[in-house]
Amino acid sequence: MTISNMLIVGFGNMTGAMVDGWLRAGMSPQTFTVYHPRGKDVPDGVGLVTEWPDTPFDAVLLGVKPYMLDDIAPGLSKAVGGSTTVVSVLAGVELASLRARFPQAGGIARLMPNLACALGKSPNGLVGEGLDGSSRDDITRLAERLGSAEWLDDESEFDLVTALAGSGPGFVYRFIDALSIAATRLGLPEDQAQRLTIQMVEGAAMLASASDYTPGDLAKRVASPGGMTQKGLDVLDEGDALVDLLTKTLQAARDRGAEMAEEARKSG
Repeated sequence: MTISNMLIVGFGNMTGAMVDGWLRAGMSPQTFTVYHPRGKDVPDGVGLVTEWPDTPFDAVLLGVKPYMLDDIAPGLSKAVGGSTTVVSVLAGVELASLRARFPQAGGIARLMPNLACALGKSPNGLVGEGLDGSSRDDITRLAERLGSAEWLDDESEFDLVTALAGSGPGFVYRFIDALSIAATRLGLPEDQAQRLTIQMVEGAAMLASASDYTPGDLAKRVASPGGMTQKGLDVLDEGDALVDLLTKTLQAARDRGAEMAEEARKSG
């Protein structure tokens, strides 16, 4: 089955970026229908309904806040049928919790992109249950239009993938901001420091993506023994300071996902 119609419930920053990415990749806007009880601005050609649909869709994309899941599930009873794949971008809501709300669905998939999906540059974590080969292929193609498709064998890994691929841009933006602030503290004008930092990170990321070398090897190639770069790396590497900090960062985000999963299980 090829997905020809998708209902989107919760049209916020993430699902909006996903639709932008799919449209950018050449999908027809008529594929998508947004449900919003009070109306919502949507891209040209995308459908909008303010009442719950009474016929099944090929796919239903859930993009609401996790605590709203129990509120919307009854309204979707007719939109989700035996051939419908429910696709969730809800952090911390496990497959079992989704299946409990949508027992009639043909398949359930969790998809975790980030906002770069609007540019087709998102790493996308995937896990599912009840998906036949055709449905899995459909979800894979949807993900690949947004960037990549990384299927996980074990859902227990999903919170960590979410912390890395989903939350990761926030951590990268914080690093960019901190590097810019540091340069400003040391004497550069704020706007100039920000421009230089953003352009540097963009170029470094593009090179890392295109290079046959690992990021660790690239760091070594930038640095000369006793040179400026190496002196800076010595600070970051001392006592594994940077690795330890980022390990704690990912752990905190991952553990919050586990807490949210527990909350969803209790509310179900």
